[in-house]
Amino acid sequence: MAKLCSYAPLVHPDCEIVNTTFGGWTEIGRGSRLLNSHIDDYAYCDRFADIANTHVGKFANIAAMTRIGPTDHPWQNAAQHHFLYRSAHYFDDAEEDAAFFDRRAARRTTLGPDCWIGHGAIIKPEVTVGAGAVVAAGAVVTRDVAPFMIVAGCPARPLRMRFPEAVAERLLALAWWDWDHATLRARLEDFRRLPAEAFLERYEAVPA
Repeated sequence: MAKLCSYAPLVHPDCEIVNTTFGGWTEIGRGSRLLNSHIDDYAYCDRFADIANTHVGKFANIAAMTRIGPTDHPWQNAAQHHFLYRSAHYFDDAEEDAAFFDRRAARRTTLGPDCWIGHGAIIKPEVTVGAGAVVAAGAVVTRDVAPFMIVAGCPARPLRMRFPEAVAERLLALAWWDWDHATLRARLEDFRRLPAEAFLERYEAVPA
């Protein structure tokens, strides 16, 4: 497995990346496609992820063959084929419909820190997936997902919280995902071995 010891993003072969920015220690899996997005620190996607018009939060975990912020077709019109907006591909004297592409790009999807998007899941435009949430494999998410909620199905429905509400609120307040790189390394063993409540008890009163 390639190492992420550099701040620079690790982009595997055969990716298509347009108008997308990266934080540190990020990784983009082979064959992925990214458009009009930002990938924040430590976030990664596995192979053949398709991410458009999305802010991907720190430490987001995106599995293979996912679709985040899929773009729309003009289904309200008489035709919905992309000759309406990619018109220059079909007609020598026609221009692309810039306003249509602007409307697409404005429909932003947000993935919160440390969320986990399972294999083959789809997250629709203008949806927010909260911090620490889990989207099950194959789910189709059409509505916002609360922090630390596990959702599954088509359309996705809440199954249960990862933690009791009080613990979830404490984790949100701790916001460990905002700790610097050195602090994360110093506390790595506690991340590995301590359950969430014990971790909170150790670090809630300790400056980052």
